[in-house]
Amino acid sequence: MSELNEIGSWVRENLPALLADAHVPAASVAVLSDGEVVTAAAGILNRNTGVEADEDSVFQVGSITKTWTATLIMQLVDEGLLDLDAPVRDVVPAFAIADEAAASAITPRQLLSHVSGFEGDLFNDTGVGDDAVEKYLATITDAPQLFAPGERFSYNNAAFVVLGRIVEVLRGTSFDQALRTHLATPLGLTHLATSAAEAIMFRAALGHLPSEDGDEPVPAPVWSLVRSNAPAGSMLAMTARDLVTYARMHLDGGVAADGTRVLSTVSVQAMQERQVELPDLGLMGDAWGLGWELFDWEGGPVIGHDGGTIGQNAFLRMVPGSGVAVAVLTNGGHAVDVYHAITSRVLAALAGVRMPALPSLPHSPVEVDLDRILGTYSSSVSDSTVRVDDDGRVWLERTMKGIFAELGPAPEPVELVGWAGDTLLPREAQNGIRMPHAFVGDDGTGRALYLHTGRADRRVDA
Repeated sequence: MSELNEIGSWVRENLPALLADAHVPAASVAVLSDGEVVTAAAGILNRNTGVEADEDSVFQVGSITKTWTATLIMQLVDEGLLDLDAPVRDVVPAFAIADEAAASAITPRQLLSHVSGFEGDLFNDTGVGDDAVEKYLATITDAPQLFAPGERFSYNNAAFVVLGRIVEVLRGTSFDQALRTHLATPLGLTHLATSAAEAIMFRAALGHLPSEDGDEPVPAPVWSLVRSNAPAGSMLAMTARDLVTYARMHLDGGVAADGTRVLSTVSVQAMQERQVELPDLGLMGDAWGLGWELFDWEGGPVIGHDGGTIGQNAFLRMVPGSGVAVAVLTNGGHAVDVYHAITSRVLAALAGVRMPALPSLPHSPVEVDLDRILGTYSSSVSDSTVRVDDDGRVWLERTMKGIFAELGPAPEPVELVGWAGDTLLPREAQNGIRMPHAFVGDDGTGRALYLHTGRADRRVDA
């Protein structure tokens, strides 16, 4: 039996128990090695209906969609239609944010690598029509600038909607149609949906959210986020097999399995080149390329992306040069536990890559400079206040905003403990992971200017 078949057997045998232990309703897994794919699925797609997952079930891939948007952008570069280092406004004159100077200078390269610097978690509903992305641009004209373009990394959903609009303008069609015409069709993908109306034609997973009274997650009240954010990852759904078929194209230098060239080798390599370094953020990459996360793992490097929508989480990892990729798609619970158990075993066995352990509490908490970190930090998603209690313990209290205030119960205060330098960890794991909270920058008085958890929330207290 080949190593790939052995891995496939292990996943199929162990997936049900992994899901039960992590309180994940369902998952679909695909593993690619040297052009061959094995798949597995288990669990319940929707606890309202009891429909079981199978290997043809579609799950939302969330922000993994950003790499598809980046690929569509790089195809435009290949065709000489777009300059990554020219202002976005050369193509989309309507692009505007609160800082006019920044808006006139921001480039597609900066959008692709999350260094454009404006507030990015803006999930504004502009309807379900083909003009949803176009209409979205008019809703972000007051988006504040957090830092100068190119200064640092801050994960930005809105930036990828702007990139999606670039695709629409240069292709003369909707983003969804461009994705189908220029990626899904040449790749031969058969189980892919760009909307709920399409997903209903398949066995489609529903997300599940934490329950107020128990470990088992409950069905989410809606299937997806808004269509305006489709280029950032609000709608796209597919099977794990189709996702690794897409990954194979990137591993094979831009060529589909049938020999069709989808992307130039130069653009494939450019997407994997480091554009910006990240603070130590645990699950996220060590650096970012043009769309891809870059992981400096032993035996690597590894590239990939994660996705999170309303109760669904997706994970994709690829090892360039090895022909190995693994996709794990889930619909609730402690999805990170399932991702880590499967991906670590797959990459070790097939690519000789050793995944680092997830962040864990130090034996003795690192001393923290309280004067530097205490205060309130804000974004369009939440206000986060870091305070210290009478016993000297540090707490993070979050008040959610907008659509996020309507999804599930209000978050409980989280105790943070010193981990490394100005980075703290939650004392208790949340959804299976302790997400590092890095306090970076300087407000001019020695205090941190940003609370960074992948997104840089700016200090707002005087």
